[in-house]
Amino acid sequence: MIQGKKFISPGAWFSMVYPSSWNEFEDGEGSFLFYNPDTWTGNFRISAFKADATARGAMNYGKDAVRTELKENPSASLVKVGTLECAYSKEMFQEEGAYYTTHLWITGIDNVAFECSFTVPKGGEVKEAEAVIATLAIRKDGQKYPAEIIPVRLSEIYLINESYEWTVNIVKKQLKKDFQGVEEDLPKLQEVIDSGVIGKKKKEEWLSVGITVCTILANEVEELEWVTLIDGNREAPVLQYKNNQLIDPLKLFWSKVKEGERCNVEETYKSAIHDLMINP
Repeated sequence: MIQGKKFISPGAWFSMVYPSSWNEFEDGEGSFLFYNPDTWTGNFRISAFKADATARGAMNYGKDAVRTELKENPSASLVKVGTLECAYSKEMFQEEGAYYTTHLWITGIDNVAFECSFTVPKGGEVKEAEAVIATLAIRKDGQKYPAEIIPVRLSEIYLINESYEWTVNIVKKQLKKDFQGVEEDLPKLQEVIDSGVIGKKKKEEWLSVGITVCTILANEVEELEWVTLIDGNREAPVLQYKNNQLIDPLKLFWSKVKEGERCNVEETYKSAIHDLMINP
C-alpha cells in the first residue's frame, strides 16, 4: 500500500489512500477531486455508486458495473489494478492549445461501483492513480469500525466555515458588533450565550459556538490543525494537536448544556489551552 493520506468518503462508503502531496478540491456533487496543488501531475476524480446490500444481486453490483462498461464501451479493456478488475479506457482532448489524456477505470467491490479518472498532460504517467485505485476498500453496513482521524475533508471545511459565519452574524445581530475571530472576541460570545438567544435544545447552534472557539484556538496556538473524525455514524471536524491530543467542538459547550451547566467561554478556552500545554 502506498504511504500517504487516508480518505473516507462522506457516509463512510469507502476508503482509499492518496499521495501526501495531493489535496482534496471542490468538484461536482457526488464526485471527489484530488491533485497536487504545487506541482500538477494530473486531476484524480472518483465517484462511488452503492446498491442496497439487502437487494437481490446487490453483492454483484460492482462486478456488473465492470461488465456493463466492457460491453457498452468498445474502447474499454479488462485490466487488473492491484487486486481489482477494472474496465479501462482513455481519450484525448485539447484545451487552450494543450493536449491532455483522461484515463478512466470502472471497478467495483461487492455492492459498490467506482468510476475513477485521471486527467494528465499528453504522455503523462498514470502510476499515481493506479496506486490509489489499488487501495480502494469498502466499509460494510452494520460493521463496527474503530474511530479514525483523517485529513480534514471538504465537507467538514464547509461546516467549519458555515459555523463561523453563523457566529459572526449572530454577534452582529445581537450586539451590533464585529467579530474578528480572535481571543478578544470571546466576551462577545459570552454576551450572546448569556442573552439566552441560543436555546438549550439547539445542538447545531452550540456546535457552531464550539467550532468558532476552536477556530480561534487554531489561530492562536501553533501546531493545532483541523482534522476529520470518523466514529460510527459521526463524521465531524475536530482539532488535533502535535501530540495527537484532540479538541472536540461538540464537547466544549453542548456537553455542558445537556447537563444544565452554565457555559463560560473564556474559562473553556483557557482550559483547552492548559490541557494542551501540560501534555506536550
